[in-house]
Amino acid sequence: MPAKETVLVTGGAGYVGAVLVPRLLDAGYAVRVLDLYIYGTGPLDAVREHPDLTEVHGDIRDADAVRSAVTGCDAVIHLACISNDPSFELNPNLSKSINFDAFGPLVDISKETGVRRFIYASTSSVYGVSDSPEVTEDHPLIPITDYNKYKGLCEPVLFDRGSSDFVPVVIRPATVCGYSPRQRFDLSVNILTNHAVNNRKITVFGGEQTRPNIHIDDIVDLYIKMLGYESGLIAGEAFNAGYQNSSIRELANTIKHEIEEHESFGEIDIVTTPSDDIRSYNISSDKIKHALGYVPEKTIENAVSDLCDAFHARRYTDPLANRIYYNIKQMQKISLA
Repeated sequence: MPAKETVLVTGGAGYVGAVLVPRLLDAGYAVRVLDLYIYGTGPLDAVREHPDLTEVHGDIRDADAVRSAVTGCDAVIHLACISNDPSFELNPNLSKSINFDAFGPLVDISKETGVRRFIYASTSSVYGVSDSPEVTEDHPLIPITDYNKYKGLCEPVLFDRGSSDFVPVVIRPATVCGYSPRQRFDLSVNILTNHAVNNRKITVFGGEQTRPNIHIDDIVDLYIKMLGYESGLIAGEAFNAGYQNSSIRELANTIKHEIEEHESFGEIDIVTTPSDDIRSYNISSDKIKHALGYVPEKTIENAVSDLCDAFHARRYTDPLANRIYYNIKQMQKISLA
């Protein structure tokens, strides 16, 4: 019987990683996690004793920790980063060191140690603000924040290392939403759902800005599929990955309706207030559909329903204020060096 393929997931205890790691184990992969666990070890409690899981408590900037984690791996799914604009701006030098400076060495060590496939989680926000009705992968990268800029600058670093035995691929996900054991309530759909359930009110800042979204189960499914696609289909490619492009106002109305239906609550108020947030773009996911046959299956309504189930099950402690659900609050608390 052939040996199991081994996959390193950097940031495997994070929001997406905490869903991805158990799914990889269920799919028959051996999994290694490299993570600082700044949001605690709890997100992986359900699989901690799994015989095919190895956890490395280490820093992506530490070459020795990286080499230890990646040696013997067949593939890398790179999720680790200082995520979102406010967290990045809290300490720009620190954030750059993690999101960009450490990236080249990670890729080089991965290639040197025999990794054959490297999947990089970039972001669809690398496009910045665009009036284009459908932003494709060929659209110029015009980021408006340092977080977006350095996520984008990693892409050519990875592609430059590509070879016949080292397959690089970039995913530019839409804003992820839905339930995770390492919950985040600082992402659009999750924020609005949290406030709707617990404040009985949704505050919309602006409202006309459009954002792409994708259910967490769908992006996790895509990362797993990326391990199995033929190399010629994905080598050196960047793929947008989104399901619904919606205005913030449309999201609010969808969430209001789903919660009122799901929980039989009374009416939830929507309050609109001005905003100076100009980020607005619609991404096209036609390329990944036509090239790989990949189409997300879950909706915003599914994500909201999943979150409502978690609220009913009392899986959250003080979800409106607890810093563990908010990246910037936790970053402020721990003062990562």
